[in-house]
Amino acid sequence: MKRLVFATNNAHKLDEIRAIVGRRAEILSLADIGCHVDIPETADTLEGNALQKAEYVYQHYGLDCFADDTGLEVRALDGAPGVHTARYANPNFNDTEANTAKLLGELKNKSDRHARFRTVIALLEKGEPHLFEGIVEGEITTEKRGTQGFGYDPVFAPAETGQTFAEMGVDAKNHISHRARAVGKLVEYLLSEEK
Repeated sequence: MKRLVFATNNAHKLDEIRAIVGRRAEILSLADIGCHVDIPETADTLEGNALQKAEYVYQHYGLDCFADDTGLEVRALDGAPGVHTARYANPNFNDTEANTAKLLGELKNKSDRHARFRTVIALLEKGEPHLFEGIVEGEITTEKRGTQGFGYDPVFAPAETGQTFAEMGVDAKNHISHRARAVGKLVEYLLSEEK
């Protein structure tokens, strides 16, 4: 079985990825390999940040690795928060409640609530980069709905469901989420390599 490091300290993301990948690969966390560094994300694109994290692990640990970066892109806000999604309300740390409150505040008087979640996964395999992208179109609700998931899940409703990610539950979300779509492409690539 292929072993890959997922360059994240986010337990929610790790659980989500492991659930999507299943038994097709062994996914190690940064903690599993003894990496306790907060890897910088200083690029101005999702692709750049994902590559930066994967390259850090590959250079320092010599292990095949993948990393992701996800952005919520809201049309009425010219694509914001985008690359700053995790630190939208505060540039120094991720505050989920403050991020969501700021987003709802910015959209208070806007009729166009179209948004999309976009995940980019960068895989470094034997030093060679591969990029995979997953997108879910939807809209930002006017208030929080649902209690499952994390981050912006209570205010993002995928177009095809009418429910927020937080109302759908983790299993349903994992079938259609931006991350699931990007991971699906990653897994497809890994399986094609085995032939």
